[in-house]
Amino acid sequence: MNSADPGPSGAPDGAADCAADSAADSEAESVVLLDSAHRPSGTAPKATVHHAETPLHLAFSCYVFDPAGRLLATRRSLGKTAWPGVWTNSVCGHPAPGEAAEDAIRRRARQELGLEVHRIRLRLPDFRYRAVDASGVVENEFCPVYEAHATDDPRPEPAEVAQWEWTDWAAFVALADRTPWAISPWAAEQAPLLARAD
Repeated sequence: MNSADPGPSGAPDGAADCAADSAADSEAESVVLLDSAHRPSGTAPKATVHHAETPLHLAFSCYVFDPAGRLLATRRSLGKTAWPGVWTNSVCGHPAPGEAAEDAIRRRARQELGLEVHRIRLRLPDFRYRAVDASGVVENEFCPVYEAHATDDPRPEPAEVAQWEWTDWAAFVALADRTPWAISPWAAEQAPLLARAD
């Protein structure tokens, strides 16, 4: 398995999310709040939006594949607010107010993974989920799911991604089907839906 380089500080941890990002990145960012019809209804600081009563907000989830068709799976940093240390899909995040989803995917892929992605394609436009982690933090997101491609290995930010692995797509889907508790709740729902949409 591949671990994120902790850098000169020796700081641990690091991974992708459709959940709360690390506090350091969250402070300056805002998320788009949504009404029940998924229409923008306001904004909120990302650092304060995830809690026991998280409001519905806009996110994205992206599955990155290499030229061999392998999925980039990532393990969330142990310092994450929600689902720390959990294996998940390649990258997730929140479009900033007025930011196109494709631009947000490229931005977060660079920030979290040190990776340039291309051929971004919307796969599940209407995905929405709500999940509660062991600490009681709630995720409540309208989270369209995308596919993207990359030709290089990631060089992840340790505060986001603890480990990463290029893995067989069918094996990841089987994991989601058979042992959904072993990966993030959003990836456990999304992977089988993506496989059926192929």
